[in-house]
Amino acid sequence: MQGAAEHADRILDGIFAAIEPDVRWVHGPTSVGSCTVTRRRTVMTVVSAQRRGNLLGVVDRYWRKSGYRLRAINKHVDAPAMYAETQDGFVVSLIVADKGQVHFDVDSPCVQESEVADPTRQATAFLDPEAEAIPRPNIHSDFWSAEGPEVDVTSGR
Repeated sequence: MQGAAEHADRILDGIFAAIEPDVRWVHGPTSVGSCTVTRRRTVMTVVSAQRRGNLLGVVDRYWRKSGYRLRAINKHVDAPAMYAETQDGFVVSLIVADKGQVHFDVDSPCVQESEVADPTRQATAFLDPEAEAIPRPNIHSDFWSAEGPEVDVTSGR
């Protein structure tokens, strides 16, 4: 499980490295099942409704370029989501939840049970250690938080 958790962290690192301009994020809780582990990251950058399509497009292109197999796309206007599977069986999801909060989850395939340590990568946004829950996104980005029309981030238009 520890190795699977570390692999899930690398998958998340790759996704976040592909997002330009970058977004700020915090770790979500790690979950351990009978033979699976889930790592989570929550975006703290405000992603406006007008920019959600840009974010989903960037992630979709990265997943396809990385050889991930798209499993499902939910095109709901307020709560879109995408699900993919890596070549080695990890399930990756991007979910836009209440108030536009963006979550990324990586679920491992069944692996040998072991203890799982917290992620070692430092989050890029501050989360009060006393917080009982992850707050709504609260970091402004000139690009991601903009309320203007969507733009093509690959061409700059």
